[in-house]
Amino acid sequence: MTTFIQLHILTAYAPSNLNRDDTGRPKTAIMGGVERLRVSSQSLKRAWRTSDVFEDALNGHIGTRTRRLGPEIYKQLRDKGVAEKMALSIAGKIAEQFGKLKSDKGASAEENLEIEQLVHASPEEQQQIQKLLATLITDNREANPEELNLLRANAQAVDIALFGRMLASKPEFNVEAACQVAHALGVSAVTVEEDFFTAVDDLNGKKDSGSAHMGEQGFASALFYSYICISRDLLLENLNGNEELVQRTLRALTETALTVSPGGKQNSFASRAWASYVMAEKGTQQPRALSVAFFSPVRGEDQHAQAITRLQQQQQKFTRAYGQRTEEQRYEMNVESGDGTLQELLNFVSQ
Repeated sequence: MTTFIQLHILTAYAPSNLNRDDTGRPKTAIMGGVERLRVSSQSLKRAWRTSDVFEDALNGHIGTRTRRLGPEIYKQLRDKGVAEKMALSIAGKIAEQFGKLKSDKGASAEENLEIEQLVHASPEEQQQIQKLLATLITDNREANPEELNLLRANAQAVDIALFGRMLASKPEFNVEAACQVAHALGVSAVTVEEDFFTAVDDLNGKKDSGSAHMGEQGFASALFYSYICISRDLLLENLNGNEELVQRTLRALTETALTVSPGGKQNSFASRAWASYVMAEKGTQQPRALSVAFFSPVRGEDQHAQAITRLQQQQQKFTRAYGQRTEEQRYEMNVESGDGTLQELLNFVSQ
């Protein structure tokens, strides 16, 4: 039986633009027939895995997600005095181990070292690349086919173990994600507003007091419901049975999800918020989100208390209807009522 860890999180944001669409407006979604504010799971995961909280807790175990593996290798080789033709050849052969290279007729040879899709390289794979480059530079030669076997099936990058990896050309090195993240959705209906702003030139004189720049940006406020589901067994498998690293990863991911905000328009809105309510569940029962609690939007002034009550009631409704195994466990942290602490929550999630 698989053990699942589920996190149900409520986080309140003042007017902000956390995650923009292609027009620059905050992302939205229709749920229950009304428009809600939305933050995509891609935006959340990137904010978490690049945060100081995550990096400090898991330093040395975080991978690099990039298309620019080839150009970076080429630059290192050229900086060490390797001839341009050989540097291009080495960089191309190493980069194409991770994915198909660009083939743009109008681009330079260096630009065509980029991989067509983003690839996720683990720390172990990056160390192998650096070790190989050092050898090739010293020997002033190219790599042989055996030396180009750089991909590792047992790499211990926690972000790859959590969020997965897909290598279209080498599916044997794919990693199934142990962590599923829902798009965060506002629990109430929303109307996106537009902020008209101007920028004034500091050197304007009395006869020239007009603005130097005018613009508009969308913003909105919401109390978000976020849902995260982690397969603890798959995470342990992805991390090669390293239980200590699993526990560190679960603690870091949970703390990051509660305290790190998406980076969109941070300098304009200072939209940093910590979660004010968390319900954590742990057990072998088939996981389920509690988003149905908010299909009817929360209305009125005390939306925070209403949202908590709805989550708790929805959890009880499912338990009453479907039953609950005796091993299922639950822990709540409610900042407003003073129940629960972050440390107790992290201990519950990681054990």
